[in-house]
Formats: sequence, structure tokens, C-alpha cells
Amino acid sequence: MDILLITGPPYSGKGTQCEILETELGYAHISTGDRIREEKARQTPIGKQMQEYEEKGELVPDEVMEELLERIILEHQQEKGIILDGYPRTIPQVDTLLRILRRNGLSISHTININVPAEVLLERAKKRAETSGRLDDQNANTHLKRITIFEKETRPAIRYLETLMPVTQVDGLGTIPEITEKLRHIVQQA
Repeated sequence: MDILLITGPPYSGKGTQCEILETELGYAHISTGDRIREEKARQTPIGKQMQEYEEKGELVPDEVMEELLERIILEHQQEKGIILDGYPRTIPQVDTLLRILRRNGLSISHTININVPAEVLLERAKKRAETSGRLDDQNANTHLKRITIFEKETRPAIRYLETLMPVTQVDGLGTIPEITEKLRHIVQQA
């Protein structure tokens, strides 16, 4: 099974691109954010834990994410491949992901990071707030906090990933089809 990582800041379009690639590649699109929302909606024990952190605008602790991530990977082990959307988010999560994959005889086939300037991210956040219906999208302070957390915690994780494997950097400016074409080209060459 192929494992494709797509990283990038909040509002960079990675979720949209993952959905497109899911259809084109026949891979399962795994958004840890979507799965967290699902667990919360079902009020599972792990979902309740995660809700407490999200309401504070904080990242879910690594040990909780490790439990959820391993569960997700095992649920999809019969798939042709999976696209991990927005995970790992911290340096410890990089190590956790690699440990889980090794434990299950898997490895990352390719990692792509989508880059978008902060001012564009904030514009996109406002647009998404108008259409998403998600409560966590409605607060402008939350938008800025998410971007700040990305720069503080996730950007270093991406740099750490670059010391372990190739990470392809993609300019995330342009139309959805233009970005899709860039990603499609990268995946085909991999």
C-alpha cells in the first residue's frame, strides 16, 4: 500500500487537493481533522477528549493522535493506498507516524508540502467560513491561531521530515485545477 503525505498550512487547499487525488488515484483520503470531527460528533471517548483540545484552539496531544492514527491505518490496510491529509503536525508526530508504519510493514511513498503566504491563507479562511458551516471556521481569531500554530509546530515538523526523506515543495497559489496539475505531475513522477 502506498502512503502519500500532503502537508501545508490551514486553508492551503490541501483537503480539496486530497479529495481530487483520491478520485484520480483510487486511494483513501484520510483527513485526521475530518476523523476528529467524526469522533466528536459520535461522542466517542476519544472524540470527547479531542473536543476539549479543539475548543481551546490547541492541537490534540500526540498520544491521542497515535491511537487514532493507528486505528485509521488498520481500517484501511486493504486499500491500494492512502493519502494522509495534514498529518503529521509536530516533530513527535513524524516519529509516531514512522513508528506506526514500520510496525505495520508500511512506508511513505511521497511527501508533498503546499506553500501559501499567510495573507492569502487568511483570505481563504474568510471565504471558507462563509460556506463551510463548520463552527470552528467562524472565528477570525481561530484562523490566525491555526496559522500561528502551523508556523510554530508544523513547519518545523516538515523541516524534520526533509531530513528523513524527500519532501516536494509546491506553490499553492493559483486555481484549484492549476494546483491539481502540479500535484498530479509530482505523483506521476514518483
